[in-house]
Amino acid sequence: MTPVLSDSAIRRLQAVGDGPDLSGTRYEAIDLVGRGGMGVVYQARDHELQRDVALKVLGTHGLTPALVDRMTREARVLAALEHPGIVPIHDVGTLPDGRVFYTMKLVRGTRLDQFLAMDRPLPERLRVLQRVCEAVGFAHARGVIHRDLKPENVMVGEFGEVLVMDWGVAKIRGIPEPAAEHSSPSHHHGELTDPGTGLGTPGYMAPEQAVSADRADERADVYALGALLALVLRGPGPRPQFPGSPRALRAVVDRAMARDPSGRYSSVNALAADIESFLSSQPVTAYRENPFERLARFSVKYRTPILLILAYLTMRLVLLFFSRR
Repeated sequence: MTPVLSDSAIRRLQAVGDGPDLSGTRYEAIDLVGRGGMGVVYQARDHELQRDVALKVLGTHGLTPALVDRMTREARVLAALEHPGIVPIHDVGTLPDGRVFYTMKLVRGTRLDQFLAMDRPLPERLRVLQRVCEAVGFAHARGVIHRDLKPENVMVGEFGEVLVMDWGVAKIRGIPEPAAEHSSPSHHHGELTDPGTGLGTPGYMAPEQAVSADRADERADVYALGALLALVLRGPGPRPQFPGSPRALRAVVDRAMARDPSGRYSSVNALAADIESFLSSQPVTAYRENPFERLARFSVKYRTPILLILAYLTMRLVLLFFSRR
């Protein structure tokens, strides 16, 4: 009778088979962090600097020129984007087994989808999304479009830091795409397709990007951020966590996710500005308030002085009443 391996045993064997050859380097693999089609990420020890880092290396199947080029491009993109919301890269090179690798800051925390599954107030969720917008806006200012923004690619750190991860399919404005792109409608990593095909993740991928990755500009990232805002409002669970979410925020989602790119926010900064306006009890550009909504927003914004004035008037009326008795 042929023995049947358990799923966990198979995963352990895969990890061993994909294990990087770090002999002769300053790094020692400690633990497997995660894997995708293009690469495998390990927690590694940098013995020279005496610190733990994240080491990303191409999988054992990833020695094709296209994937080597893609991995190298990702490292260069990260190196060019020095921002608190983007993981800093430390080192890049080729291992003795011929695989490209790079090391970056080891981020400890939770993915955005896991963070949203927690019982967090809406303003806190919106602040996290604002931090994502800041990082993406910074990248746009430097000619880099992420093209795969989704909850799995956002990390909320142990100390509240918010980091945008996985820039492997980023587009650099003015630089031609590699000869072959890797994409898939359900999972973009690890498959090679002809240039011009769609790549990204359904539900977060803009319609024009689904047709052709070459068409994706900054507004494709705006669309994905709108989808993340929709997730912030409804939560990742089966029942919406904010079923009565304000119309203004729903209007922000609708504008960000407009099917026609010309109907979206012109920039990530414009989207972030509307989120900040909502948090500050200011009107948002995506929604036209009626007089009652304007009055309600005004009362929320100036709640404390209004209550103080009402308390003062009430006290005056009480004093006036008793002075006439």
